[in-house]
Formats: sequence, structure tokens, C-alpha cells
Amino acid sequence: MSTHTECQDSGDTAPSEELPPPSQPSQPSRRRFLQSAAAAATIGAAPHLRAQAQTPAAPPMPGNPAVPPRPVTLNVNGRAYSLQLEPRVTLLDALREYAGLMGTKKGCDRGQCGACTVLADGRRINSCLTLAVMHEGENITTVEGLATQDTLSPLQRAFIEHDAFQCGYCTPGQLCSATALLEEFRGGAASTVTADVRTRPAVLSDEEIRERMSGNICRCGAYANIVAAVRAAHGNA
Repeated sequence: MSTHTECQDSGDTAPSEELPPPSQPSQPSRRRFLQSAAAAATIGAAPHLRAQAQTPAAPPMPGNPAVPPRPVTLNVNGRAYSLQLEPRVTLLDALREYAGLMGTKKGCDRGQCGACTVLADGRRINSCLTLAVMHEGENITTVEGLATQDTLSPLQRAFIEHDAFQCGYCTPGQLCSATALLEEFRGGAASTVTADVRTRPAVLSDEEIRERMSGNICRCGAYANIVAAVRAAHGNA
């Protein structure tokens, strides 16, 4: 009968279980590294972002007080129009929006197309480039004032006979400009294509007409017919 003492004294001992080798420390993955870097950057930027969010907005700059409208009287097509206009209102807007004369067209609104051409004391101007208050006391003529009651002017009839328009948007400016052109030529005004600018041009040639009408653009391309109409109106005058 074996005893506890005997078991301890015997040389045969039970084999001990083998322990697994210590595991190597795991290397951090690339994804975990990038996630940690992004989290650290976010935490570092948070105080800066919070400080920006808490910065009070600058008070708005005081604006210039609005200039009240003032009475302006415009003499247009032989009629006096008493209008209340701000000093910044252009002659074009005064004619269309305040006087209700919609014949004058707004094209480029920067003096490049000539659709807004009107006559001020017989002188052709781009109404989009001038202020209405500057033309008090002048005689303004728009396309509505070229005809005499129900009778078209010779130039208007020539435009119809020679089909000198297509969409018609530029036609009011073309008519006003051509009307002034004929008067300028009769007055002896030279152009840049006149052979001798010191003398009166002898003939209103097609080249003269094209040069004198060069400030009026026709996107439909009716230039040949416009020249023919102006030439015919000049010959019938």
C-alpha cells in the first residue's frame, strides 16, 4: 500500500505539461496607425476650431444713406415728362421704366451695342451710359418720335423697303443713329475714312455709311441692307 510519502520519494514523477512559447508582441497594422493619426489630428485641431466658432462676427460697416428721388423733367419727343428719379438712374432706365417709352432697347447696358441710341438735341448718344438728370432742358428724341403723327420718316420707310432688319431688337438704335448720321453729313462732319478730314466729304459712300454706323451692332447681320437703306434715304432727301 503506497503512501503519500512513497510517492514523493519515488524517482518516477508525472511529466509536466509543456507551456506554449511566449507570443511575440503584435505589430500595429497600417490601418490602425492611420486611424490613430487621424484621431490625434482631430483632437489637436478641436480647440482651434472651437476658438474660430466662438469668434464674434465683425459688426457690419455702416452703409451710405440712400439718396432720395428728386423731381426731373425730361423733354422727350416734344412732350414734358415730370419724373421722380434718383440721381443714379440712367437715361435709358428713365425712358423705359419711368416714362414708359419702351422703343429704346437695353442691349449690352455698357455702351457697346448701340441698341439704346437716342438723340439729345440732335446728337446721338448711348442712353445707357448717361444719367437722366444730366439731360434736363435738352430735347430728347427716341424711335417713337421719328415719325410725324402717322407718317413714317424717309429713313423708316427705307428700312422697310430694303428689309434692313430681322429680329428688330437693334432697329430703334439703328434708326436713331442713322437719322443723326444724315444730319451730320449734311453739316459737313467728316469721319475717319474721309479722304481729307479738313474738308467736307463729297459723297456719302457705302464706306462712309459703314464707318459712321459702326457703333450699332446687328447680331442678325443685316448690315448690307442697313447700308442700302441709309443710302436710299440720303438720295431721297
